[in-house]
Amino acid sequence: MSFQEIIPGSTEWIGLENYRDLFDDTFLKALYNTFIFTFFSVVILILLPMFLAVLLNFSITRFRNPLKMFLFLPAVVSTIVGGVIFRQIFGELDTSFMNHILSFFSIPPQQWTMHASTGMFLMVLLAVWRWTGVNILYFLAGLQNISGELYESADMDGANWFHKFFYIILPSLKPVVLFVMVISVSAGLKMFEESYVFWQGTSPKNIGLTIVGYIYKEGIALGKMGLGSAAGVILLILIMLASIIQFKRFGLFEEE
Repeated sequence: MSFQEIIPGSTEWIGLENYRDLFDDTFLKALYNTFIFTFFSVVILILLPMFLAVLLNFSITRFRNPLKMFLFLPAVVSTIVGGVIFRQIFGELDTSFMNHILSFFSIPPQQWTMHASTGMFLMVLLAVWRWTGVNILYFLAGLQNISGELYESADMDGANWFHKFFYIILPSLKPVVLFVMVISVSAGLKMFEESYVFWQGTSPKNIGLTIVGYIYKEGIALGKMGLGSAAGVILLILIMLASIIQFKRFGLFEEE
């Protein structure tokens, strides 16, 4: 389909024309937004869940299980429902919850969905809110598979918490980090709902446009299935390259 011009009732082979038409300012903006979203969401969704998982795994508190449930709860809420809640919290009116909070610090109210920086902040925040609890479970599973003998040996050698974290915990969590990174990068590149709930497909100056949003807009809303398919092929290539790079970086392609 990416090599064809598709209109209702007929198709025409046009070769690489869709790919030549694809790389305009709009698609490049979608690429930029997607890469920025993926970078920040991946960094946060690895470091924050790992930190919280370590705290939950080693801290002794009777509130540990309720806290786990509280952190995981957003994962069972759909992105659409979460987006509606976020739109109310970060509303444009001066009386919206977050603008009301900002007024206590003498910060002027923000039009959260009208600017590139605040719009990206909302999308990343929504993704982090939804998936932090899931990634915590992955890291907790990895932490609980670490033998207690390693910690005992470290204690006998006089190792402090810093040494245990960098020389026991991090190396042992390498497979979990790779897994979380791969699924987070893939999810970031395929992100659509986090943008759609805030702008319904049309954002000011395309500040919320992503690759999948571009595919939806051009391929479905405007009926340019060939152009949308070409964008889909580019997305597939990006996900494949990102996965290969991550596997190679973590040594999974090294010859024995």
